[in-house]
Amino acid sequence: MENPSDEKDMIKEPLLNTYKTKGGFKTLPFIIANEAFEGVASFGLMPNMILYLTREFGMQIASAANVLFLWSAATNFMPILGAYLADSYVGRYRMIGFGSIVSLMGMVLLWLTTMNSQAKISCSQRSSSCNFSTAFKLLHLYASFGLMAIGAGGLRSSSLAFGADQLDKRDSIRNAAMLESFFSWYYVSKTASALIAVTFIVYVQDKMGWMVGFGIPVLLMFLSVLSFFLASPFYIKLKSDSSLLTGFTQVLVASYKNRHMRLSSQATPEMYHHINGSMLLLPSEKLRFLNKACIIKNPLQDLSPDGRATDPWSLCTVNQVEELKALIRVIPLWSAGIMMSVTISQNSFPVLQAASMDRHITPYFEIPAGSFSVFLVITITLWITLYDRVVLPLASKISGKPCRLNEKKRMGIGLFFSCMSMAAMAVAESVRRELAIEEGFSDDPQAVVSMSAMWLLPHYIFAGLGEAFNAIGQNEFYYSQLPKSMSSIASTLFGLGMSVASLVASFILSTVDNATKKGGESWVSSNINKAHYDYYYWLLTGLCSANLMYFLFCSEAYGPCEGDRSRVLDEEDG
Repeated sequence: MENPSDEKDMIKEPLLNTYKTKGGFKTLPFIIANEAFEGVASFGLMPNMILYLTREFGMQIASAANVLFLWSAATNFMPILGAYLADSYVGRYRMIGFGSIVSLMGMVLLWLTTMNSQAKISCSQRSSSCNFSTAFKLLHLYASFGLMAIGAGGLRSSSLAFGADQLDKRDSIRNAAMLESFFSWYYVSKTASALIAVTFIVYVQDKMGWMVGFGIPVLLMFLSVLSFFLASPFYIKLKSDSSLLTGFTQVLVASYKNRHMRLSSQATPEMYHHINGSMLLLPSEKLRFLNKACIIKNPLQDLSPDGRATDPWSLCTVNQVEELKALIRVIPLWSAGIMMSVTISQNSFPVLQAASMDRHITPYFEIPAGSFSVFLVITITLWITLYDRVVLPLASKISGKPCRLNEKKRMGIGLFFSCMSMAAMAVAESVRRELAIEEGFSDDPQAVVSMSAMWLLPHYIFAGLGEAFNAIGQNEFYYSQLPKSMSSIASTLFGLGMSVASLVASFILSTVDNATKKGGESWVSSNINKAHYDYYYWLLTGLCSANLMYFLFCSEAYGPCEGDRSRVLDEEDG
């Protein structure tokens, strides 16, 4: 029988060592707080930024929207660069710390544009010409955007993975449970950040002005930096390792070097270089030209005594080749998701429309124009909850077997809803514009028409459903179809699509503006009552519809997903 004192020692020991050991649950609240504060600060700046640029900096709507598109493109691309640098050179801890500090610097710079009276540009919305900012003032503004984009790349690229590093012990059941809990709370914090940003922060900007409205994000970002560095002594800080991007480049270089080599029709495992213990001994027949990268020409020259390639730029492993093939195979379906992200990036224009409509829900309270995106967040949250807890269990009960929509079907449904969201916006804008002209507001774009802003709700609901189906479906598709070793690539593909989509959206907007203003008033003129934003939305609806057809073609060409094949085999065995 154990001595009671021994039992007490066993209980006390973990408590005494809690703050002496590295990593563990104690570090997670600091990491989540760092991401949550940064999320509220960043998301709180976006909704009203189109109003700030047009009213305070005197920009035309098309020019301001293009600035925001480019900022969004940089913000979504930088995490990919940040992930590469963190994995290959500097490590995740340094990358998050760097990103947090740079984000704070960017927000401080943006806040200073509200304090300096010379940074504000007097501009009459009713006149045909405005006094534009000087080069220095624009440089000040763009520098703040650039620093925030760089900071987001450092912080968002590594935050989730860094939290997982604190619990990454495969042999611990307790750590596995905590890891699952961390992922759940991480995404809860992201959703909560978005809700707080589009309600509280936007409301403060509307009621208390830009100085206070941009000052609060600065304070929140300071708390984000502080919360991260407070737990610095307790973090597990893993060293950087080789990146998958380097491996992909090596495959391309090696296959090019060996381009004159002939592939044998009777291949054996001995012909190819593979990792010891790997299940992949032979490369697949798809994209066969890449197989030349892993062919062993001369074992004595190509391999070292421990079995590794003497020159990894001339000889790669079968695993490396198959990883690149898997990535190439999903690219067509990934490209079909770009148009979905283009519709998401149109979030500045509904703010302008809402600002010119009746936003009162009671005689004494009106919803800020920038806060209408809260309906999108609510739609996503409600649908995910209903889908997991009600729709799937009910469908399974009715059919008598487990029911689920595979990733490709959900992506397609999401693309359909994105088409509907643009069509709903086109209808609402057509009605709003006609009413503004009838009420004599053709030359007064800031006038409020006697039309409820609730006309915009169908757009936000359809957009929320589209994102709930497509965005989540895309992420699950990448994680399920790419090898586990490529999970970091899978996590960045959607962000890369958002970055490309922002550039595509900027190109579409610029093309429409240049093409339509030749015949008179541009479709995207700063005077929204004379412009034809409804035509612009119908154009996007048409492009979304064409993209849906392209997706169906790519989906058919891709064939069944890996999970679908397994389920078919299980049903046949049953």
